Amino acid sequence: MQIKKSSPRVNNAFYEKVNIFSHDYLMCCLYLSELGDPKSAFTKKLFAKLISSSLLLEDFLDFHGAKNNKTWYYYRELAAAVRHLSLGANFQKHIYNRLEYYDLPEYADVQKEGLVTFEFLIRALLRMAPVILDEARVLGIPIPEQRYGSADFPRITTGELLDYDIDDQHKDLQKKNIVKIASEFLNITKDFDQLKFYETYSAEDLLSVVPDKVNEVEVRRYEMLLHNLQSSFDTYVIHGGFRYGDRKLKQLRGSFSVVLHLLQMVGRLLHFYERHLHEAGYKNTYLIVQERLARLVDPDILLDRTINYGLFYACHFLTTGQELAREILNVNVERTRIKVGIPQKLGFHARPSLLVAKIVQHYGGQVEMLVAEDRFDASSVLDMQWAGGKIQKEKLQKVIFEGDARALKDIEILAGENYGEDTMGKGIPLPVELKYLM
Repeated sequence: MQIKKSSPRVNNAFYEKVNIFSHDYLMCCLYLSELGDPKSAFTKKLFAKLISSSLLLEDFLDFHGAKNNKTWYYYRELAAAVRHLSLGANFQKHIYNRLEYYDLPEYADVQKEGLVTFEFLIRALLRMAPVILDEARVLGIPIPEQRYGSADFPRITTGELLDYDIDDQHKDLQKKNIVKIASEFLNITKDFDQLKFYETYSAEDLLSVVPDKVNEVEVRRYEMLLHNLQSSFDTYVIHGGFRYGDRKLKQLRGSFSVVLHLLQMVGRLLHFYERHLHEAGYKNTYLIVQERLARLVDPDILLDRTINYGLFYACHFLTTGQELAREILNVNVERTRIKVGIPQKLGFHARPSLLVAKIVQHYGGQVEMLVAEDRFDASSVLDMQWAGGKIQKEKLQKVIFEGDARALKDIEILAGENYGEDTMGKGIPLPVELKYLM
């Protein structure tokens, strides 16, 4: 293929730089194309080199307009593919290596499915390596004479652990921070309901779900929430890690850590699918390159691994972590009781019951309404309405709420506003402290 040279001076400068920014990237491709045992060769250091070298090359090509150039577009797209698949595989490798330390129940299936996902991603990278080298030759980019060896990419682990001599076990764990983190976890799981599913999708259904319902933007939003949650936990609860100490706290961290890493992988793979395999553009060059990439990375299998493995188990661990988060929350939350009036004049019908339940659900801690000798779950609208019937029957004007002090504070504010309605049962504006109910 003859490459057109529009300006010798610019062309020479560009070629000088593209050779430099391709060098380490092509050395990685040479290493992959000559691998004997690929499974053990894909270490974290190899992924780091693949990710960094492909990013530098992609940025260089983008700066010089490769997205809009027929000659260079495919080379640019291959670099992007290497980066996103390497990121996804690296996150999956981290999950696989750390899963047993998260102390999560019944993780054998996720470990098995994770290995299938990892093997798919590295096989795709192995298929791409010789194609990238061929494309470099077509473009006139010299193939490095140097070679990486296995010694350049050692495994990150050894058979030894350093002494555990900074003990967090007797540290003040700051209950308010534990309560805050457990509550935030429960709120994330509740908000995540829109993406939750409990059975895998067929290949046809996957095409209808991505990107209309599940897409990179939505997944990355939850990824950031969980990243912030993990950071708060490591800063304010267990500063030095979780090798020893409170097992339930470690399990809670394991629950949101594995979900975080799964969503990191899902986000990268969705980005690659949406940007490079789903809608590459209407121009002929873009469509041709899209088809060439699809022969290297099967879009159907990519979606299956992304959604039926990555997102499916993210949903699973969010669900299984809820009970643990509630247990930790109720052990550490400050408990108190308040005595407040009932809604005038209609009592605890649908609207007041719903608002009380939403307050309790927002904070996640246990709250009960005490009516005479009976206790009712204040997070349940149905329970609240049953209690309302008993209150009406016994002609009570006051009731007691007992439990999570944070929720009780807001219930007291709500009661001061006649539970958000006038005496005719019509809604009224709520105070700013209760804006989350709107």
